[in-house]
Amino acid sequence: MVKLAFTSGIGQKDLKKEEKGEALIPQDVDVEDGPYIRHQSRAWCWCMCLGLALILSGVVVGGAYLYRYYFVEETVYFCGVDYLEQNYKIPDSQEESEMDSPAALKRVEERVTVMEDEGIALINIPVPRFSDSDPADIVHDFNRRLTAYLDLRLNKCYIIPLNTSVVMPPKDLLELLVNIKAGTYLPQSYLVHEHMMVTEKVEHLEQLGYFINGLCRGRDAYKLERRETVFGIQKREALNCHKILHFENKFVVETLICEP
Repeated sequence: MVKLAFTSGIGQKDLKKEEKGEALIPQDVDVEDGPYIRHQSRAWCWCMCLGLALILSGVVVGGAYLYRYYFVEETVYFCGVDYLEQNYKIPDSQEESEMDSPAALKRVEERVTVMEDEGIALINIPVPRFSDSDPADIVHDFNRRLTAYLDLRLNKCYIIPLNTSVVMPPKDLLELLVNIKAGTYLPQSYLVHEHMMVTEKVEHLEQLGYFINGLCRGRDAYKLERRETVFGIQKREALNCHKILHFENKFVVETLICEP
C-alpha cells in the first residue's frame, strides 16, 4: 500500500508573502522617517531657490551700479580756466565783455561729470590753491530744475532752483569741456557774482531726486534765495558768508552764500 503525501501550497504562499513583505520593508528603517525625509528635501529646495534669487538680484544691482558709475567715467573731465577778478554781469554783446583796465589772472579748477541722458551735471571743486573760496560738490539737475551745493568745509547742503542763464545744458556743457581739453577754446574768462541767502531748512530730501538726495543725505540742507548783487560797499559784517568759485559756462561764477 502506497501512502501519498501532499505539501500544502497555502503554507508556501504565505511564506512567500512574508518574505516579500520583509524585503519591501527593511528591518533597520523606521517607517515614520518617511515624511521627515520628504519635509527635509522640500526645505532644501526652498533654500536653494532663495539663494538663487539673492544671487540674481545681486547681479542686477551690481550691473546697474557698474553701468551708472563705470561707464559714466568716460565723460569725466578735469578742467581749469583763468579768469579776471572784476565785477561783471553777464554780457549782452562783445563790446560789453571788453575790459577797461588790465587785472591779474586767477585760476579755478574742477572735475565735471556730464550725464547727458539723465540731464545731470556733477561738479567737484577741490581745495583752491590761490583763493579763499570753499571746496564743494555741485549737482545741476535739469529734469527737476534744481541745483544743490555741498560746502565741503562746512558739510552743509544748499538747494535752489536751477539758473539756466548761468548753467549750460548738459549737451552744450559737454561740448565746452571737450573744447577746453582739446585747446580749441582759450581758457580765459571773466567773473560773474551771484548772491544767495539761506531761508529755511529742507526736511524731505528724498523728494528732490536721486542725485541731490545722494549728495545731501545725512547733512543739514537749506533752501537758498537769490539776491541782487550790489557791487561796492556791502554790509557783510552782519552776515555769515562763504563763497564757492565754479564754472559751468564760458565765465566763472562766484556764488556767495550768506546766513542771517
